[in-house]
Amino acid sequence: MGRLHFLKEKKFYINLLIILLLSVVLLWLTFRLLDRYTRHDKVYTMPDFVGQDYRQVKHDHAKDFHFILIDSVYPKGQQPGTIYQQDPLPGSKIKKGRNVYAIIVAETPEKTVMPNLKGISLREAIGRLESSGLEVDFLEYQDYPYKNNVIEQYFKGNAIVPGTELVKGSKIVLRVGLGRDKSNVKVPNLIGKPATDAKRLLNLAGLNLGTESHEDNDSIQFQCVKKMKPGLSSGSVKPGTYIDLTYQSSRFLDFKKEMKELLHEDSLINTPRQIEIDTVIESVETIDYEFEDDF
Repeated sequence: MGRLHFLKEKKFYINLLIILLLSVVLLWLTFRLLDRYTRHDKVYTMPDFVGQDYRQVKHDHAKDFHFILIDSVYPKGQQPGTIYQQDPLPGSKIKKGRNVYAIIVAETPEKTVMPNLKGISLREAIGRLESSGLEVDFLEYQDYPYKNNVIEQYFKGNAIVPGTELVKGSKIVLRVGLGRDKSNVKVPNLIGKPATDAKRLLNLAGLNLGTESHEDNDSIQFQCVKKMKPGLSSGSVKPGTYIDLTYQSSRFLDFKKEMKELLHEDSLINTPRQIEIDTVIESVETIDYEFEDDF
């Protein structure tokens, strides 16, 4: 008998048919189960959970998603316990039951330590406060032989000792020296500067931020300084003077196009400071975020 004699037997073909049928059934079951497990045929749009309370979202959508908390942050102005960021992003096409990774706004404020600012320059003091996550509230000038030298630091009306633990974002009052000559300081040109930089630039110049007004309701990221009072025509003012600012969105106002009119309104032309219009226009066009050496 030859090696292929089994090909003539009926039993061989019956077994082969059974194997083929079982293979087809197993493949069909595998794909069906895999399809059901991955929900391949059902795609959902990821909801936007940002800004919502994490515990409430987790409770309300427990059947739809598996939430995993991966981190917490301390952004300003955000409600503690709310979702700050999510993955997948809102609007993503996802399958029901998948993992949703969340970063929430921490419920316990982040702390920092008050640095020692006494005896250093105003510029250096502002830098140290920023590095510690603190802010300048306002500048208070008094007689002292060294100009722009920090005499004392205050928090909520009381002198604060270096090393004191504070919540990040706390505002510190700095008492600063007038110097022997008690000279005025030059009003910096903030026209066209971002609203988010205005207070810092005024503080660096030895001035305080007064009232703020907006000529439109656009987002703060687009707001720029349109008017100052006292304005550039004032030349110089006493240290610690409060400067009122008016903002307008750069998306609604072409500052380069409108600059001549704005400068005329401020009576800048032919003032003792002799600032040329073209120079000011160029500064607005480039929007130099670093404060020029005006003091």
